[in-house]
Amino acid sequence: MKLLRVGAKGAEKPAILASDGSIRDLSGIVPDIAGDVLTPEGLAHIRARNALMLPRLDDGSRIGACVGRVGKFICIGLNYADHAAETGAPIPAEPILFQKATSAIIGPNDTVIIPKNAIKPDWEVELGVVIGKEARYVEKADAMSHVAGYCVVNDLSERHFQTERGGQWTKGKSADTFGPIGPWLVTADEVADPQNLSMWLEVDGHRYQDGSTKTMIFGVAHLVHYVSQFMSLQPGDIISTGTPPGVGMGIKPEPIWLKPGQTMRLGIEGLGEQQQKTVAYGG
Repeated sequence: MKLLRVGAKGAEKPAILASDGSIRDLSGIVPDIAGDVLTPEGLAHIRARNALMLPRLDDGSRIGACVGRVGKFICIGLNYADHAAETGAPIPAEPILFQKATSAIIGPNDTVIIPKNAIKPDWEVELGVVIGKEARYVEKADAMSHVAGYCVVNDLSERHFQTERGGQWTKGKSADTFGPIGPWLVTADEVADPQNLSMWLEVDGHRYQDGSTKTMIFGVAHLVHYVSQFMSLQPGDIISTGTPPGVGMGIKPEPIWLKPGQTMRLGIEGLGEQQQKTVAYGG
């Protein structure tokens, strides 16, 4: 299934993408694409309905973040071998964890605001893993049973805040609008192999990132297992699993940074596409 949330910000309705490409209203079936709705039982309740029999929503409606009420937005740093190489960083011995503030979350096509005092804003296309069953000290062999599905994430970053302002990476990752997710939550049964998905990102029509989840250092199963050793994961939590090469920071001979007035387009095979325009803070 491809689940989404449509409508004005803060008033999104749960919806499903039907087999004919239309968007159908799930609000009479579930309250939101969030929490217990993402459990195996919750998804089975939706799956049992004929989407084509549900009310049709306007195809031109705004698409919001594909998951509501996200509890934790956990990110993995330097998790692609080719991205680590472009940054000159060694391959991590263990996953690098940091958190992105949930207040950064926006819809896949919403406007991205370059934060006040930004110097080095950057882009990152990433595979998002949405948790569907509570995970606590999960074994790797059982990890995938805790995954509800997957989505596209743009893990926007301000590199100056991230690496030159002291402390951890969170401050460079958490600006408002720095977490577009969606357009859809694609349930795990529709993704045959999350370690074999092509992914790409363009800025103003120039393709900077053109990679694959094949080059992940730590795969999805390992990440769910690993994170659950340090904190419990609840339905609706998101793990953003790292980015392939081609970020602005890694461009030679000089890095390229996002500016107001640009357009980003990005996508992952089978998970849909995003498009965001950038504006200056207060502009």
